[in-house]
Amino acid sequence: MKALIIEDEYPAAERLTKMIQKTDSNIEVLAVLESIEAAKRWFSSHEAPDLIFSDIQLSDGLSFVIFDEIPINSPIIFTTSYDEYAIKAFKVKSIDYLLKPIKPQELSAAIEKYRALTGANARQDYGHKIQSLLDILPSAGRKYKNRFLVKQHEQFVPIHRHEIAYFFTANEMVCLICNDNRQFLIDYTLEELEKMLDPSHFFRLNRQFIAALSAVKKIHSYFNGKLKLDLHPEPLHEIVVSREKAPSFKEWIEG
Repeated sequence: MKALIIEDEYPAAERLTKMIQKTDSNIEVLAVLESIEAAKRWFSSHEAPDLIFSDIQLSDGLSFVIFDEIPINSPIIFTTSYDEYAIKAFKVKSIDYLLKPIKPQELSAAIEKYRALTGANARQDYGHKIQSLLDILPSAGRKYKNRFLVKQHEQFVPIHRHEIAYFFTANEMVCLICNDNRQFLIDYTLEELEKMLDPSHFFRLNRQFIAALSAVKKIHSYFNGKLKLDLHPEPLHEIVVSREKAPSFKEWIEG
């Protein structure tokens, strides 16, 4: 079986690839695509895979755009941190909808569902699947902050969660750093942000930094069990995770 992964967060893509191969070593992951534009380019020059694993919120928009604009007959397993797109997902050939962090048994069950549907050439009962999905989705999940309204000169600009690399504090001020290195002062403390941000995407590294998963590029062993991190964009200060926080940080990275 040939599979394709559409995922804009490298650690999440790497973890999913390993989980897929561990679940079934006969599955070949053809590529990992990190954006809508990358997916469009890939499909323009490749045959459709047997199965697609796709995140929904990508750096340049919702992945539904890909399937709206390109005729793709491959079944899709959506992987996301949010349950709000569940109904729409089943309108674009989705056979399952896995909430992050993905559990191995859930991934295995989704792959088995694919085999059952394709092996028997079964018709997909969308009404039944939607109801089944609604039964397993959390009825009341905590809502995390997905956008920040920041001031830029004399205007206010909305910054989406996917645009944020990290937050840091200096001289009692907190700065939001975007993936493209834009910087904005915001009126929240890091302690307040910790409660507002989705912990599957953001981690409090130390007293000065909260980073997005996508901003972590390299992890180095440091003395006394600490970790030193390379973030993008590169910060002005050295980023060190304490020995006490190191285990929970590694667990966060692994999902």
